[in-house]
Amino acid sequence: MSSFTFDQILAQGIRKGQVPARSSAARDWYRNRAKNVSVTAQQILQKESDKQRSSVKVGKMYLFGYDPKHKATLPYYDKFPLIFMIGEAKGGFLGINIHYLPLRQRAQLMDALYSLKNNSKYDETTKLKISYDILKNASKYKLFKPCVKHYLSNHVRSRFIEISPAEWDVAIFLQVQKFMKASINTVWKESLEKV
Repeated sequence: MSSFTFDQILAQGIRKGQVPARSSAARDWYRNRAKNVSVTAQQILQKESDKQRSSVKVGKMYLFGYDPKHKATLPYYDKFPLIFMIGEAKGGFLGINIHYLPLRQRAQLMDALYSLKNNSKYDETTKLKISYDILKNASKYKLFKPCVKHYLSNHVRSRFIEISPAEWDVAIFLQVQKFMKASINTVWKESLEKV
């Protein structure tokens, strides 16, 4: 996938009057298109060079390659997390990895998170006003619980691809997760049990 795929989906939506993220109908339209896109995380990481970043900022969405320090003892892990960064943590950062939820619950969590956006421009200035404390203290964000992960900076294995706010609804439905040591159905089942 190149930036052309994101751009192509966005252009199709705009032609059909679907302004990204601004209405539930538009969000649904983009999510449905993304479900049918065949792409891998490696393709995005290689081809989205204009979106590469060396660090992450709170409230922004990123895709990156990751190799956990304790992978031998973890029951499973995602090699290509898609996260909203929510804060710094010892040796790295905390992120909400959307991949730990089935598609329907991803959409529900994303819809709740939109209430935390700092503006309605859906451009480079848009981010979520987010923290772990905000999430844990509001029941409408309860789906975040199985998704919070501590990522160590020295185990990140790629540059970070920053996903623009206009592309959030496309990104959450792309099937780019790569869970190791367990099937996606096992991961999703256990995630829902934790909610």
